[in-house]
Amino acid sequence: MPVPYPLADHRLAQRLERAEGEANRRFVEARARAEPSSGASWTEVDGTYVMFDGVESPLTQTFGLGISVPVTSTALERIERYFSDRGATTFHEVSPLADGSTLPQLHARGYEAFEFSSVLFQPLPADPSLAANAVRVRPTTPAEIDRWAQTAGEGWSEFPELEAFIRAFGQVVASSKGVLTYVGEIEGRFAATAAMALHGGVALLAGASTIPSARRQGAQAALLSARLRDAAARGCDVAMMVAQPGSASQRNAERNGFRVAYTRLKWRRPADAGR
Repeated sequence: MPVPYPLADHRLAQRLERAEGEANRRFVEARARAEPSSGASWTEVDGTYVMFDGVESPLTQTFGLGISVPVTSTALERIERYFSDRGATTFHEVSPLADGSTLPQLHARGYEAFEFSSVLFQPLPADPSLAANAVRVRPTTPAEIDRWAQTAGEGWSEFPELEAFIRAFGQVVASSKGVLTYVGEIEGRFAATAAMALHGGVALLAGASTIPSARRQGAQAALLSARLRDAAARGCDVAMMVAQPGSASQRNAERNGFRVAYTRLKWRRPADAGR
């Protein structure tokens, strides 16, 4: 019988937000090990993960604001000081299931909302029905970090401004402790990449990239299936993904059994807020 979907309630949101925060903590720690001069670091304020991975990095933000405890002006002041001390803007990605104190506090301090993201989930074990194809999926080895990161970057080669960033970030992902990386091979060549981070029974799926010449051959479907099986075998009962609302990534996720748990809002504090 199909595994029932858990309710998309506050308890599930806490698990999903914590799992994503833990994954990004590992990425930041990997950056700090590889590039000490980057100043990459993280801290925790009232259950909120506060990450710095460089002024321009999308990881430089908070995760889980208001999901564990009510938000206070004192906590926000500490978080804002952490970022301002490093020359960074303060960003928060906030679940609609966060405590009711969250939005009034952000409005009072001059924050503005500017971006949405969909958090998707499905129960495990899952057995997506996939057509047989020529893609061979396997975990990567430590010696393949450079090749994995290069392939991840090549998957964004039509966007030159992103390719170099994805390649560099792929190095961070692949060298993060507790993060599993996978490759999809076609005729012995690296064709696609994916990653997975586990925490508290939740498997966060990320790192999806396919080189242009290998697209529409089922590589990402095969990588998804392999990760869901591995996550279930490792004791996870929920898988999650994050995607831009209405994107191809979200549509593909929903075709493969994922549902939208909630849509988050990303907030930023303008430089002149509070003056």
